[in-house]
Amino acid sequence: MTDIDVVDSNVSVYFIFQDVQKHSVHTLVFRSLKRTHDMFVADHAKPVSLDETSHKVKMAAKLRADYSAVLHMPILKEGKDRPLGSNMPGNQNYAQPGDDPEYLITGTHAYPSGPGVALTADTQIHRNPSEGGVHAMALALPPSQARLDASRTAAGVGDIHRNAGGAERSSAPHSHSLLEGGGTKNSSLVARKAPTMPKPQWHAPWKLFRVISGHLGWVRSIAVEPGNQWFVTGAGDRTIKIWDLASGKLKLSLTGHISTVRGVAVSTRSPYLFSCGEDKQVKCWDLEYNKVIRHYHGHLSAVYDLDLHPTIDVLVTCSRDATARVWDIRSKANVHTLSGHTNTVATVRCQAAEPQIITGTDKDMLQLLFMALNHWLAECYRYTLASGSADNIKQWTFPDGNFIQNLSGHNAIINAMAVNSDGVLVSGADNGTIHLWDWRTGYNFQRIHAAVQPGSLDSESGIFACMFDHSESRLITAEADKTIKVYKEDDTATEESHPINWKPEILKRKRF
Repeated sequence: MTDIDVVDSNVSVYFIFQDVQKHSVHTLVFRSLKRTHDMFVADHAKPVSLDETSHKVKMAAKLRADYSAVLHMPILKEGKDRPLGSNMPGNQNYAQPGDDPEYLITGTHAYPSGPGVALTADTQIHRNPSEGGVHAMALALPPSQARLDASRTAAGVGDIHRNAGGAERSSAPHSHSLLEGGGTKNSSLVARKAPTMPKPQWHAPWKLFRVISGHLGWVRSIAVEPGNQWFVTGAGDRTIKIWDLASGKLKLSLTGHISTVRGVAVSTRSPYLFSCGEDKQVKCWDLEYNKVIRHYHGHLSAVYDLDLHPTIDVLVTCSRDATARVWDIRSKANVHTLSGHTNTVATVRCQAAEPQIITGTDKDMLQLLFMALNHWLAECYRYTLASGSADNIKQWTFPDGNFIQNLSGHNAIINAMAVNSDGVLVSGADNGTIHLWDWRTGYNFQRIHAAVQPGSLDSESGIFACMFDHSESRLITAEADKTIKVYKEDDTATEESHPINWKPEILKRKRF
């Protein structure tokens, strides 16, 4: 190493030179080759090598999923002491007693006997099924599957015998019958029923009964107490108000939240009121003292909805942090954190029949946690589920979440839904419209658009929440014009004065 000091008038500059280690040409070429090899040898597009154990597990799972109904079929003893089709008239096209029931599959593509079975000399051998074996197979199948396979089974037997060298003629149509549930029924004589749409049930129309004012902001949530004496609302003015249900008068105002109150719920098992808001807080109020007695901490952003489990002391909340949390009411412990959503979880519902919690997001997705599904707001009725968004209202079944039908026509963003035991489904939208539907048929029998409160803009007519009281004689809505509206059935309406204007639409139950 060489150190050179260059001295100028006022500046001293130091240059440090370090000897470079010299390598032979062979070493440098070898290093270049190694770098090139490391760069191009890893072919990421190549498939992963097959793991034998994983492949066996995969094939076993596929066998259980696709062939579980026939994996354990009864073993049939096919004797050679009688003709295969001796019990049927005109059986010239069936094998005779001296025929060999085994034959070799011919053609360009032989096939194994099942998935995951290697094609060998043994697996290419197939046994001719006897007619008795076909009948026993039909008996072992479920009735619906046996009906679907009736014609296919008969044709398949003829095809097999033709391949085996049997006669080309097929038996008479009347000679093929299928046994279902111990009886004999000719599949060609079964008449198909024409598709029909059930006629909707008549429901009395609803009319505006009372308008309640008092909040200074958008009314965002409603809950009715179990005794049906009063109801509670939460609003954008950060207050919770309790109203007399019969008179509509204000009974009590509760303050404590520092932002919009988005959800309220009244317990049926204790004198507690629960509330949540955009301040990330979940509060438990003791209604005997009108004070907050518990806080449930854990959400990282605004809490948009809550619900109480009908049978156990569990509270479920959902939030903008894309989670739903299950709380023990007494100990305030966060029992479960239910993740899976990638966007704001806007609504949550509990049900007593199954250990399932339904959550919905702002991005048109609904989940049955512990199951999986699609859409937004949820209400439960007769073990089915309705969800609504900007495109449609959809109905689903519990507990597997199968799609039932679309309820089309409410062309707005659905914010709230409610259903009563008479089968009346109510949907409230951003534009202030309320549609009433017959649950079973999806018939829209009434549309309501109430006027906004004097002094409000016409655009302030959105419906944020709706709920039936426990007598189901009154419908309560929370609206953007800072009012609470109460509707009731028209007692003077009859089927003659308000007939059902319904026409059957066979293609209504389409998938999308």
